[in-house]
Amino acid sequence: MKFLDLCKVYIRSGGGGAGCVSFRREKFVEFGGPDGGDGGNGGSVWVEAVDGLNTLIDFRYQQHFFAKSGQPGMGQQRTGKTGDDIILRVPVGTEVMDEDEETVIADLVRVGQKVQLARGGNGGWGNTAFKTATNRAPARANPGQEGVERTIWLRLKLIADAGLVGLPNAGKSTFLAAVSNARPKIADYPFTTLVPNLGVVGVDGAEFVMADIPGLIEGASEGRGLGTQFLAHVERCKVLLHLVDGTSSTITKDYRTIVHELEAYAEELGNKPRIVALNKCDALDAKTINTRKRALEKVFPGTVHVISGVSGQGLQDVLRALMRQIRNETPVEETAPWQP
Repeated sequence: MKFLDLCKVYIRSGGGGAGCVSFRREKFVEFGGPDGGDGGNGGSVWVEAVDGLNTLIDFRYQQHFFAKSGQPGMGQQRTGKTGDDIILRVPVGTEVMDEDEETVIADLVRVGQKVQLARGGNGGWGNTAFKTATNRAPARANPGQEGVERTIWLRLKLIADAGLVGLPNAGKSTFLAAVSNARPKIADYPFTTLVPNLGVVGVDGAEFVMADIPGLIEGASEGRGLGTQFLAHVERCKVLLHLVDGTSSTITKDYRTIVHELEAYAEELGNKPRIVALNKCDALDAKTINTRKRALEKVFPGTVHVISGVSGQGLQDVLRALMRQIRNETPVEETAPWQP
């Protein structure tokens, strides 16, 4: 299944049916009076978060959703049929934005959460509603109210407890595959991960969800590489796990590059609690590990973990640190936002 996290949708609610002008006509009934029925209400457009979806790909092939209009009223005081509603079923974590792509209409974060996007028009009154003591035979009825037409954007932000960030080839996919049930593509070249991946991680009998997003490079905020188009998927995370490639000779530069791109995207991401881990330490000797760990500790105010996604070294300690942060039990020295 292809991954799509942003799409444009055109919606329109149904118009109300017109009221009916009718008079009762029966044999031996000389003055039957008005008996025109009201028009039916138009259908509304709703959006609902459902379980089992993790992409908006369905909206690539259908962008227009028009609800049914209500039927006109009829004689014998019969009300027209109400138009059927339309429900847009989206994954949990979907944001509904107005046409300007800034105004948030709804944020669907729970299964079953439902929001009305466009209300159907009211049906018009038939001439029965206009009968008065001085106007016994009204010959007027209301037209139905028009439906609402609007353009909206659907943006998916995957809901995860922890998010993986780092440069391409930092070992994020290998780490996710080692600690969770996810099976992302793993290869020895950059940008192996092209779409976000989710995995359920278990530690000490508890579970949490981790999101792995495609790697960032210097200038990602300006559109280089894959840009920052997938950073929205870690906005909801309670903590970020920043993986730094231990085999790189520019440890501190690599760290600062990711921090800069996070802050360029949103200040909230720059201030989000972060745990830093020096990865791929199975390929280094003890002396090199200590040297590069100390270099990283000079730019990161918290604890630097030494791990290896291949050999499993240090993975449990990192997972426990993530779980403590998710539960808001993490000591101050364990994790901290970046400080210039």
